[in-house]
Amino acid sequence: MPQTYLYQHELALRWRVSPRTLERWRWQKTGPIYTKIGGKVLYAIRDVEDYEKRRRAQTHSSILGNWRAA
Repeated sequence: MPQTYLYQHELALRWRVSPRTLERWRWQKTGPIYTKIGGKVLYAIRDVEDYEKRRRAQTHSSILGNWRAA
């Protein structure tokens, strides 16, 4: 099955963040996995969705942890 990719600006629109935020995350190595081809940064949809699932789980856990500690 062929891989579907998003360009940086498409992912920025999807997440409602600036393209510069995605650049910073790449520099900090905190964002989703990316591929660079011909000078263009591409994000595989599968990797984006995996990242979203991991972030949702981490956010959910941290919220519950804070509520229990209070």
